Amino acid sequence: MSVCYVILVQRRDGMLKLKLTNVGSSTGIVLPKEALARLKVVKGDSVFLTESVDGFRITPYDPEFEEQMSLARKFMRDRRDALRELSK
Repeated sequence: MSVCYVILVQRRDGMLKLKLTNVGSSTGIVLPKEALARLKVVKGDSVFLTESVDGFRITPYDPEFEEQMSLARKFMRDRRDALRELSK
């Protein structure tokens, strides 16, 4: 049985329709140049598919890294005085 997926990516004036295609024994998405430009990615870059309230989202930002950075910022804010002393 053949399964076809279609992913819709929101843009300001509507949606971009992305079709999945076979890439060897895997499945891949072909992103049009417009989508690559808006995501600021090029061939070879990684993108992340994350689930959101209204479906899925493709982003060039690693959500795990962002979470780690948020924790680091909170730690640095909470320990600002100690870090300032250590830097002297």
